[in-house]
Amino acid sequence: MTLELCTSSPSGDLGSVPVSLRFCGRRFSEPELKLMQEIVYDYPGLTITEMARTLCELLDWKRANGRLKDQECRALLEHLRDQGWLRLPGLRNSGPRGPRQIPLTEASAPQAQVEGWAGEFEPLEFEVVEKGEASRLWTELIERHHYLQYRVPVGANLRHLVRSSRKGAGVLACLSWSSPAWKMAARDEWIGWNGEKRTRNLQLIVNNSRFLVLPWVHVKGLASKILAYSARQVSIDWQARYGYRPLLLETLVDGQRFRGTCYRAANWIWVGQTQGRGRMDRQHKAHGQAVKNIYIYPLVRDARQRLCAD
Repeated sequence: MTLELCTSSPSGDLGSVPVSLRFCGRRFSEPELKLMQEIVYDYPGLTITEMARTLCELLDWKRANGRLKDQECRALLEHLRDQGWLRLPGLRNSGPRGPRQIPLTEASAPQAQVEGWAGEFEPLEFEVVEKGEASRLWTELIERHHYLQYRVPVGANLRHLVRSSRKGAGVLACLSWSSPAWKMAARDEWIGWNGEKRTRNLQLIVNNSRFLVLPWVHVKGLASKILAYSARQVSIDWQARYGYRPLLLETLVDGQRFRGTCYRAANWIWVGQTQGRGRMDRQHKAHGQAVKNIYIYPLVRDARQRLCAD
C-alpha cells in the first residue's frame, strides 16, 4: 500500500479530509475525498465492498483490463476511517478483527522426501491459483512452511502452484506475485526514473512476494529453474488477468536467512539493499525492519527505457 498526504482543516460534520492523498499509485484530490465522505454518509447500509465498487465506478479507478480496483479502494476507505477522516456508520462487520487464522490440515503436512536433480522433474506445470481447493492448499502451505506466513494481498496479485507429475512428485513449490514496492533507492537508481515517471509506470513492475520450495523437496537446481520458467509464465498470466505485461520483476531477500543463490543462478540482478523501513513505508516511520537484498529481473531488453518513457 502506498500513501502520501497533506491535511486540511476540519470540514463540517463529516470530519477533516486531506487536501490531497496518494494511494496505490493514484493521487486523490480534496473533492474526490469529500465524495468518499458523502457516499459513506448517504449510504450507511452498504458494505465496505459495495461502497468501494461504487466509488471505483464514480472515480474511474480501474485496472488496465477494465476491472475495478475495489480491493485498493476498500483498503483506502478503511485507512481513512482509522485516521478519523471517514465515519462508517452502520456498516456490516465483514469478520473478526486481528490476524486471520488459517486452519492447517493434512494437505499441508510434511510428506515423503523428494530427491533428485531438476531435469528429472520436467516439464514443470504452473497452475494459476484462483479459489477453491487450490487456493486453500496454497494458503496452507505458505502459512505452515514460509517464514513470513500468509498475508492477505492488497492490490494486483497472482499466485502459482508449481507441480510435476514425474516420479509422483505432485506440488513442489508455491509463488506469489504482487504490487511492487513504492520506492527503493537501489532499484530506482538502476531504472533511472524520477518521481513522476515512477508514479506513472510503477504498475509495470511486479514483486515476487513469496517463493517457497516445499521443505521436503530436495532437488538440485530446482529453485533456479522454477524462477527461470516463472519469469516467462508470470508475463502471460499477468496479462491474462490484468490486460498488460509487466516489464520488470523484483524481489527482496533477507540476507540473514538466505544467500539468494537461486535468484543469481536464474540471472536475477542484485542492485543493492533496502533501508530497513518496509516495502510501503511512505512516511519514513517503520524503521527497525531487516535490511534486505534487492534483486530485479528485466522481462524485456529495453525495460529501463520503457519504464522511464512518457
